[in-house]
This record gives sequence, structure tokens and C-alpha cells, in this order.
Amino acid sequence: MTDDTRRPTPPYPAQQQKPPGQTAAMQPVPDHGEKSYRGNGKLEGKTALITGADSGIGKAVAIAFAREGADVVISYLSEDEDANDTAKWVKQAGRKAVVIPGDIKSEDHCKMLVQRTVDELGGIDILVNNAAFQRTYADIADIDAEEWDETFRTNIYAPFFLAKAAIPHMARGSAIINTTSIQSRQPSPQLLAYASTKGAISNFTAGLAEMLGERGIRVNAVAPGPIWTPLIPSTMPAKKAAKFGGNTLIGRAGQPAELAGAYVLLASDLGSYMTGAIIPVTGGEIMI
Repeated sequence: MTDDTRRPTPPYPAQQQKPPGQTAAMQPVPDHGEKSYRGNGKLEGKTALITGADSGIGKAVAIAFAREGADVVISYLSEDEDANDTAKWVKQAGRKAVVIPGDIKSEDHCKMLVQRTVDELGGIDILVNNAAFQRTYADIADIDAEEWDETFRTNIYAPFFLAKAAIPHMARGSAIINTTSIQSRQPSPQLLAYASTKGAISNFTAGLAEMLGERGIRVNAVAPGPIWTPLIPSTMPAKKAAKFGGNTLIGRAGQPAELAGAYVLLASDLGSYMTGAIIPVTGGEIMI
């Protein structure tokens, strides 16, 4: 149980969407910090590229970064309405927003994302590898090679492509932030492919942090627990989605806005002595 009456608790209304899902169709609509996040100039003058910034965690991070003073490139697959809404909030914060659709499974697209960030915003100080692909299956026999490949290319190949393209443009003090998951330590069998990629992201974070230490580029990750995003009603059975997050110590799914502070910490001078770290934001699901 939770005494936090500001945020919705399960059971949530029964709902089902086609992947990748739309924010406006969710009940309740997720909180991305539109009305609550207050910036303090922690990222003044910085530029950030955020994948999956159209909705969910990426949207909350984009809003927070903008209110902290950063210009933002909003990378997303095809959800134009959600991406343009994110851009609206970034611009209302007085920052530049560059909206770029496309498939990050393509290395050429990833190279283009970085180049446009540099060309249109003057550089790249922060890379947030957040976009993810997820599907649920009860039996490994139902997962074909194409599905496995799409999950890995979206969730771990793309961060590799983007980091490789961004690092030559990054100065000392820059930051790469990856989104891993509680699934990296507590894998759910029905999320076999997704959980496998999240374990890979955690190791990618640690190894890249060591590789870039001498260059002064910090590499960290955030590990969300159950977060209320369009992935949930679009990839889970309605009955399971209705109970989503209810088994955490806090007793509910987290809202995207509740992760924004962790990304700001890792992107800013507040986290200047942090690299190779993973910050759990899990509602009490234990990662130690």
C-alpha cells in the first residue's frame, strides 16, 4: 500500500493498444512533469540527444533537461503527435527542440542523429540512450529470430551505434546515460528478449565507462522498475497491465516524471564523480 495520494494506484482501467502505443489514449495519462518539474539551471548551455523522447521516460527527461537549460534533440520512431508535444514543452522552457523521426536500428540513422545534433545545436554534451522495444511471450518457441533481432538492434545495437558516433564530438565533462532496467537483475520469463538486452546494457555501461574514463566522459545508467508508459498497455495483456506495479514496496507503477531527477543528476555536475554507476528507480524492487 502507499499513502501517496497524488499518483494513481492499481487497479488501472482495462485497456489495450497496438504497439508502440499512444500517450493520450492511456488511462490514467502518465505524468511527465509537465506541471511539476522545476528547473534550476543545472544544464545551462548544454545540448542533449534523447532517444525515445516522444513519450514515457524519454519525454520526462526531455522536459526536465529543457527546464534545466539544455537544448534537446527528440529522437523517436514514428509517433509524431507525441514527439511534437514533447517539443512544445521544450520550447515553452525557452530551449531549442529538434524533432527527428526514424529507426535507430539503422547505424546510418544513428550517425545522422548525432550529426544533426552537432549541426543544429552546436555540439553534443549529453547522450541519453532510452528508446526500447519490448514484447511479451509465454513460450520461447513463440519468439522468432526476427523478433529477437529487432529487440537487440533497438535496445543494445542502437546505444552502441549512437555512442560510437557521439564520442568524437564530446568534450571532457560530457555524459552518456543509458536506460537499463530492474529486468537486468530480476528477469521476467515472459520478457526474455527484453530482459536479455537490459543485462547487456548494464555491462555495456560499465565497460564503456572504463574505456572513456581517461577522456573525462562519464557513462552511467538508470534502472527503472515498473513505469507507466505506452509500452505497458501496448505490450501486456489488459489484465496484467491493470495490476502493473502493484507488487512493489510503494504499491504502484512509477510515473515517468519520477525518473527525471536521476537523469538530471547523471547529466549535470551534481554527478561529476559518478561513472560506471547504475541508479535504481524501482519502487522498492531490490537490485543489490
